[in-house]
Amino acid sequence: MSARIPLVLLACGSFNPITNQHMRLFELARDHLHQTGQFQVVGGIVSPVSDGYGKQGLVLAKHRIAMARLALQSSDWVSVDDWESQQPDWTETVVTMRYHYGRILKQYQEGTGKDSGPTTNPHHLTSSSPRLKLLCGADFLDTFKVPGLWLDDHVEEVAGRFGLVCVSRGGLEPELAVHESETLSRHWRNIFLVREWVRNETSATEVRRALRRGLSVKYLLPDSVIKYIHQHNLYTGDSELKNKDVLLRPLTKQTEMPVKTLDD
Repeated sequence: MSARIPLVLLACGSFNPITNQHMRLFELARDHLHQTGQFQVVGGIVSPVSDGYGKQGLVLAKHRIAMARLALQSSDWVSVDDWESQQPDWTETVVTMRYHYGRILKQYQEGTGKDSGPTTNPHHLTSSSPRLKLLCGADFLDTFKVPGLWLDDHVEEVAGRFGLVCVSRGGLEPELAVHESETLSRHWRNIFLVREWVRNETSATEVRRALRRGLSVKYLLPDSVIKYIHQHNLYTGDSELKNKDVLLRPLTKQTEMPVKTLDD
């Protein structure tokens, strides 16, 4: 039996706030990838977006990082990384993936003395090349179709070089999104579609709405996160107006200066 390929899952997003469903994605993805017999998931990374993203209702990164760390205290394999959130401007997803993959390779080299190889926990590694894949919900695939939101070469790199693990959500059809995209369909072998049979439709948007209205969000978020939100008076009517008339930074940045490719 051939050795499994070590793999780290990276989830990028607002996490505004992190919900039980966000964390559940990691568990579903790990189970699915292990069942393929091809991979050994050795780590997971939650990477909240920076304040420069410009999304309406986005609370400060320091709060989103703190809540994510509280939520993941019970996980022995998923951690929170604040590199992306600390950047002065919004960072393209592919740039964040390059950063983490470089860090994973460096840690492996330092832990094993090898020039190349797997990921964040050397004790779980084999001689196989490491992998980093982007973990997302099914709605994420539809963002590739939004005009001006993604550069074509970034979609190519995310899907082709790294790969995606996409967990189904609601009535969305990720298979259709892959079929309708020339780039995604070309790299379909590098895209893993995970079916969530125990459906959970929790969304951060609905959680924020409930909080603004003084309604309970117990069992939607970890108790530690709920306590933090109340302590810091987050997600009020005023906070939801933040960035109300601001265009998402990806839509403005992509028209300014393209990010350098790996060959530059």
